Amino acid sequence: MFNISQQMEVFPTTVDLKRIDPSLNMRRFYRMSVQPDLFGGAYLVREWGRIGFRGQMLVEQHDDEGRAVNALLKLSATKKRRGYRLQDER
Repeated sequence: MFNISQQMEVFPTTVDLKRIDPSLNMRRFYRMSVQPDLFGGAYLVREWGRIGFRGQMLVEQHDDEGRAVNALLKLSATKKRRGYRLQDER
């Protein structure tokens, strides 16, 4: 009846952001994803740096996936206020 693969997620588990400002020679990325662990919890994996370079990584452990998604949404909102945009936006 419904094709589940075409259904959109209500809460994202992956966010790719970028901030490009040629006048400041700034080309940055910020990537976040929620990954399950083996014990019912979840990790929020954060990667950031200059586009085209390896960058840095930080892994935060959360009690469950809901808390990890909440942290992802909160960080995403903070980064958007600082000038980052979704990867697909121009």
